[in-house]
Amino acid sequence: MALKRDSRGTLRDYKAEYRKFQSSTKAKKARASRNSARRSAIRKGLVKVGDNREIDHINSKPTDNRPSNLRVVSRTTNRAKREDSRLKGSKRSARRKNRG
Repeated sequence: MALKRDSRGTLRDYKAEYRKFQSSTKAKKARASRNSARRSAIRKGLVKVGDNREIDHINSKPTDNRPSNLRVVSRTTNRAKREDSRLKGSKRSARRKNRG
């Protein structure tokens, strides 16, 4: 087992993570679709390499690359969206709502 530290200092087994999730057919198709959306946005001049902006799939489905479903957002905005959708329905989300 080859454990390595990530950017937060947490020990992770990247090979096991790849075997468990990233190598699945579904994950490969989603990754290819996200990359395709990014490449088409680069060709259209909407984003540039290294500009810290990302292509956001508005409906959160990475295989839906219709132009009406894509928008350019900052990295921070895209990560916040993912965090919000991940917390929906969780106990943590309910606690945040009850605080006011």
